[in-house]
Amino acid sequence: MSAFADLEWGARRVSIEYQWLGADALDARKAPLLVFLHEGLGSVAMWKDFPARLCAAVGARGLVFSRPGYGRSTPRARGEHWEPDFMHRQAHEVLPALLDALDITRPCWLVGHSDGGSIALLHAAHQPVRVAGLVLLAPHIFVEDLSIASIEQARVAYRDTDLRARLARYHDDPDSAFHGWNAAWLHPRFRRWNITDALAGIRCQVLAIQGLDDVYGTLAQIRGIAEGVPGTELLELPHCGHSPHRDQPEQVIAAARAFIHNRRQA
Repeated sequence: MSAFADLEWGARRVSIEYQWLGADALDARKAPLLVFLHEGLGSVAMWKDFPARLCAAVGARGLVFSRPGYGRSTPRARGEHWEPDFMHRQAHEVLPALLDALDITRPCWLVGHSDGGSIALLHAAHQPVRVAGLVLLAPHIFVEDLSIASIEQARVAYRDTDLRARLARYHDDPDSAFHGWNAAWLHPRFRRWNITDALAGIRCQVLAIQGLDDVYGTLAQIRGIAEGVPGTELLELPHCGHSPHRDQPEQVIAAARAFIHNRRQA
């Protein structure tokens, strides 16, 4: 069951949908906390059972939430267009405000998918003391031609197929979710978006996972993270697209569990 946190963000107040996982069964003072950051079209519901499965495997508590504009959270305001820095704003403003609102003061593990992985990297660089480690699924650190071509195809699919109806299962306002993400990525200025310089500020350990069949990014993304963050562990998965946790869940869960347990014991 979702709960809601009200935050002041920008010029208005927004309501953030969130869910706790494993809070009743685990000692909150000792169990690691995993915070899940969804993809550019994601939400609490679109994660399905992956967060619960990963938390159970790790012996962790979990926090899953929908960013503004997604899921049951406050949609974009009418006429609001996200600028190319929208992921920076999520990392530097929304995520810290939510953690503060929920009284989360100890370092947590960030599990980010796609745009959520990029937000996790930016947050870890901006507030390193709040992050215990990063598990990244198909993150982006710069823009590739492949990414833009696939996002252009998604725009056509949203207009011409049942994609809008399918997204409506997971978002109160699917137009808010889709066009916020799609228009930002296809803005001409977004082609220069690049966060490789921010990687130098990351102090925690990183596990970066990429599918070999990902149509939104190549292995250059996670290999670039490894170049910028010494000690990064990479997992390159065959027969896997842009959603490793859906395409290869057992391998992702096993790798994340080993990564988190090894880092906690170090």
